Amino acid sequence: MKEESILTPWEVKGNVDYGRLVREFGISPMGKLPGAFGKDILFRRGKVFAHRDFLRILDAMRHRKKFVMMTGLMPTGKFHIGHAVLARQFTLYQELGAKLYIAVADVEAYAAREQTLAESRSNAFDQYILNYIALGLKPQDCEIYFQSDRSGDGKKAGAYYRLQNLLSRHATFNEFRAVYGEISPGKMLSGLLQAADMLHPQLPEFEGPVPVVVPVGIDQDPHIRLARDLASRIKEVSLLQLSSTYHFFVPGLGGGKMSSSDPTSFIALTDDEKTVKNKVNKYAFSGGRDTVEQHRKLGGVPEVDVAYQWLTFFEEDDNRLQRVYDDYKSGKMLSGELKQVLIDKLNAFLSEHQKRREKARGQVEKFVARD
Repeated sequence: MKEESILTPWEVKGNVDYGRLVREFGISPMGKLPGAFGKDILFRRGKVFAHRDFLRILDAMRHRKKFVMMTGLMPTGKFHIGHAVLARQFTLYQELGAKLYIAVADVEAYAAREQTLAESRSNAFDQYILNYIALGLKPQDCEIYFQSDRSGDGKKAGAYYRLQNLLSRHATFNEFRAVYGEISPGKMLSGLLQAADMLHPQLPEFEGPVPVVVPVGIDQDPHIRLARDLASRIKEVSLLQLSSTYHFFVPGLGGGKMSSSDPTSFIALTDDEKTVKNKVNKYAFSGGRDTVEQHRKLGGVPEVDVAYQWLTFFEEDDNRLQRVYDDYKSGKMLSGELKQVLIDKLNAFLSEHQKRREKARGQVEKFVARD
């Protein structure tokens, strides 16, 4: 039986047909980019595959004008390898001159996932912010804030929450249903607050009218579409249209989308060497053949092999990655050997990352907005 396909900002299930979604959502394939992006494997290998209005960001970079990268984090579950892909884009945009705004979606977690604000705050610090810092995020030109407590500066906080209320006038229940499907009052509130998150950097109390790019997985595009529609209608403030980019999901170990609620689908950035080895060997979907003899004769299928797919996100050396592809495709490399290549790669990365993560504990307060 064919698995049911679901794609919403809160759930992804089944196969994701990226080509169909590009057409349905009206987004554009990512074209040729300036050389600075070529140094990053996510852009170089086409993992960031589509966009809306990204030329606005490229123009700001070309003319050395201010721009903002805005994103959010859902403070539930463990920070895993899939989250690290988005976080690596943060550090790239910082290097390219962006001011970063990162919203901790604790109100959304409360409304849509029934998690308390205190639980969200603790998990955001321990799982997400520590890992962001260890992955290279710098405190300069970076604001991390909680939706429930935007700022200690009354003018800034008032402007943020006022924008959410102003936006509510320009949205309808039918529109929410068309964008999100089944909808509840809590999810409507979350959608409006997410729109305020994405648009508020342009308010005069913050950066003023500057281009804003929001890098997301394609499941989050409903939030982008709603915010863009609302920005085009509101008259009380002048807002530039949002830009956005879309990256492929890192597949879960068993295939499909990686899920924080399924520990067999991911490697957490706090997992030890033994856990990594056991998870990859036990759960990673293989593109190998049923027997060694068949594999030697027919070769493996790297296009569906999760171990190989993960390497395309984490192996920096293009030549080394090509050798792995060729050896596996020809049958020279067996499935178990390919998994071992990934295990070694992940454990080397995690060993250094976990050391940086411990050092980051004393830096967390520098990143969280107080004013």
